[in-house]
Amino acid sequence: MSVRFAAVFAACVAALGTGACGERESDYANRPRPPVPIVVNASVSTERVSVSPGRFGAGPITLIVTNQTDAAQELTLETDAVGETRPGIRQRTGPINPSGTAALDADVPRGTYAVHVGGEQIRAATLRVGPARASAQDELLQP
Repeated sequence: MSVRFAAVFAACVAALGTGACGERESDYANRPRPPVPIVVNASVSTERVSVSPGRFGAGPITLIVTNQTDAAQELTLETDAVGETRPGIRQRTGPINPSGTAALDADVPRGTYAVHVGGEQIRAATLRVGPARASAQDELLQP
């Protein structure tokens, strides 16, 4: 009877022990996904840089640029972030050939951004980024 009792006792201890394995549920941080990336279109003409949309919420973007001039252009997306606690953003495409396109991916926080090319002849565009867009946590078929 003592062998049988010992076996049952060992089985109960083993069952209780496996329940304690792994992480506690309170230790798991279920961070929401970032917002769905949006596409922002830009075109470079001989007079100015145009951007659409010009206002949107903070989060990841893909900036698609077309060069409508007769010379290669490099487009820059930047902010000064003067007085901010985090550094500003400055991202640049490579040279974009005439009638060519390029893409630039960025995660933009709230603020005002300049979108420009080198030189003074072509006017820069301004992007206004507002509060963060909603999380894509419950969106199906998203990356």
